[in-house]
Formats: sequence, C-alpha cells, structure tokens
Amino acid sequence: MSPTWWPSSPAPTEVLVDRFEPGRLIMHRNVRHGRIGWVRPGRVVSDDERGLLVWIARDSPVAHEVTEAGLNMRAVPFAQWISSSYRLAHGRWNGPPLLKFLPAGAAHSVWWFRDAQGRFAHWYVNLEEPGVRWDDGPVAGVDVVDQDLDVVVRPDLSWQWKDEDEFVERLAFGDDYWVTDEKAVRAEGERVIALAEAGKFPFDGTWCDFTPPADWDVPDKLPPGWDRPPVR
Repeated sequence: MSPTWWPSSPAPTEVLVDRFEPGRLIMHRNVRHGRIGWVRPGRVVSDDERGLLVWIARDSPVAHEVTEAGLNMRAVPFAQWISSSYRLAHGRWNGPPLLKFLPAGAAHSVWWFRDAQGRFAHWYVNLEEPGVRWDDGPVAGVDVVDQDLDVVVRPDLSWQWKDEDEFVERLAFGDDYWVTDEKAVRAEGERVIALAEAGKFPFDGTWCDFTPPADWDVPDKLPPGWDRPPVR
C-alpha cells in the first residue's frame, strides 16, 4: 500500500458547525483513507433542516488526486492505483455548473446537471457517507467519502445505475478500498430510486430552474487552508 499523503497545512483545532451562512464559500471534499481525493469550492445556497445546498460554478478552481505520473484513479486498474504514490493536481471545473444537495444525515447527495445552454438535464445521485462539516474561520467545508456507485435519474424519472463495474472491481480489494458495506450502499441507492420513481423531493422539480445571484464570483484559486487534514 502506498504511503499516506498528508496535506501541507498544519492540523488546526477542529471546529464543527451546524449551519453555514448562505453565500459563504466552502470546500466540498472527498476523502479516502485520510487523504483528499478531490476538492471543489462552492457557494452555500441554503442550509436548513432539509440539508445543505451548494452551487459549483463553471471554471471554479479544483484539485484532485493523481499518481506521480499524473493519472487519475479511473485511468489505471485499481490494483495499480492502490500501489501508487499520489499528489494533488490543480485545475478548473470544466463541467457544467452544478447544484449539489446533501440531505441531512443521508448517505448520498443529489446533483443537478445542466446542458450546454444552462437548462436542467438530469439528476445525479452520488452515494457517499454522510458529510462531516468543519469550520476553521477563514475556510470551512464538508468532507464526504464517495462510495463510487451512482444513479442517474432523467427528467422523466427513469433511472440507471452508474459506475457499477468500477464499484464491483474495487470491492475485491478488501482493506484497500474505502467502502466496507456493499449491501448498505446498494440499499441507499434503492431507497433514493424509490423517491425518484415516485417523483418525491428532491425529484419533484425543486431547484431545476435555480439561478445563482449575479454577485457570486468565481475564486481565482483555492483559499489557504483548503487542504487541512480531513476530519473523518
């Protein structure tokens, strides 16, 4: 197994938070065995008893884990990935603008994808461990463990599993994989699929026409402290 990657920032005193203020820039981070897998800055749209809603703007600065050769996890067999050395590569979010909703206490998030014209295209259910929030003052965020298996839900409420081959491949690697309970992951997916089939929130048209405030700028770079050690 490769050496654990440690962020350059020192570990600050951990401060957990119940709510983020609307408009605040926070770091949405995926962590794997104590390492940062990816980080995306987003503006808080709302944060209430339903959960946390975040806007990821096009061209936002991002970072993601790659091998020393610059290959991402999907570019190599998983057996090669777990025996690699890693670093974080910086770039820009070149996908469409995204809304991401992390329901309170749930083991998934729901993303609203848009087409090239900015119109709602489909929902993307990202199965993940419930997010853990942190707030260091100048920088704050929420850390999740992405469980790789996903569900795509179309506007007509039809759906399909996504990345199932990758999920099954990685499950064979036991302690090297961050998913420990395949049945729980699939059960969460099936629970959300039932909501989608019934057209229930958040698959009821809510936020499909969301437009961010005009004064929400895109940061030039990730703020200092974005790479603080994961809280989970």
